[in-house]
Amino acid sequence: MLIDRRALLRGGAATGMSVLAPLPLQASGHPDDAKIDAFVKANGFAGSILRAKAGSPVYARNFGLANIAANTPATTDTVYGIASISKFLTTVTVLRLVEAGKLALDAPIATLLPDYRADTGARVRLAHLLSNTSGIPNGFSVATKAEPDLVSRDLGTAEAVRRFASGDLAFEPGSRFDYAMTNWFIVVAIVEAVTGKPFQQAMRAITLDPIGLSHTTAALGTENRPGSALSYRTVEPPVEWGNPRTPAMAASGGYFSNAPDLLRAAHAVFDRRFVSPASLTALRTVRVADQDYSLGGRVRTMMIGGKPVEAAWETGRTAGYRTLLAHRYDTQDSIVLLNNTGISQKAIDLFADELFGAAPRA
Repeated sequence: MLIDRRALLRGGAATGMSVLAPLPLQASGHPDDAKIDAFVKANGFAGSILRAKAGSPVYARNFGLANIAANTPATTDTVYGIASISKFLTTVTVLRLVEAGKLALDAPIATLLPDYRADTGARVRLAHLLSNTSGIPNGFSVATKAEPDLVSRDLGTAEAVRRFASGDLAFEPGSRFDYAMTNWFIVVAIVEAVTGKPFQQAMRAITLDPIGLSHTTAALGTENRPGSALSYRTVEPPVEWGNPRTPAMAASGGYFSNAPDLLRAAHAVFDRRFVSPASLTALRTVRVADQDYSLGGRVRTMMIGGKPVEAAWETGRTAGYRTLLAHRYDTQDSIVLLNNTGISQKAIDLFADELFGAAPRA
């Protein structure tokens, strides 16, 4: 079944959303300069830091080198591996298909993939995959220990699902959280089945192009996306950190992006009604309380001025890339941090708390 892209775009326009114009970037020079300088020095941060209000950047600075050997400085246009932020973009794509009547979050995956094994396929629902609560075993991680080159080989979506995401369930769907990328192998298969297109083409037509994410693409195999910051295990001496990805990993962690694109994504989805109110509610509803996990990402509750404040909290970590896209629902403030030197993800999260003015975490 081919998806009608024009219908999807008309649906967006009907909710007040259209193709977003490019967002301008402003020069740095901000009260947070000293605070950011201290964070950069303490953590050896290299990468991009962007702050915005209602989709308009108010602060943008870049630090360190995108390529140490070539002495290439990081710029605001530099792209980074965004790892699990790919799940957020994938989930937005799935929700657009739900809005178009092509999918349903509560549909058993056996009804979406008739060739999938019937017994477990009848028990696992699409929402279980998007919330990492399906019980689908992570056969891929087990297999790559014996065959490391699997991580960069293209086996095809059907074969990847058959080999790595079709084992007996590890637990009852919905009863536990397991951050297994094989959930997302099946999501890739479902998107391809319902659109009749390769996953990356469907993602571009449904989400990336309509929002205007021209720098956001999947880079697969062993090659980095052209123009991307290299991933480093250490800076002194510089040791590159490989990040091979098979195409089945695109939905869960295969995409590269830059700070302006991620800002556009947050503003479009959470402020500009790129998705329907029902889809927005789905993205903001926590399904796994101890993980703060919703569909395709987390919802963080901060204490600011003595009051609880919720924010979308999309994070990604792969090889030396560390990424964060945080967006307050109430004030439409956004923070994007992109790093390529493998610093602590916790340090990035805590620093974003500080920039938002949140009380220290317990």
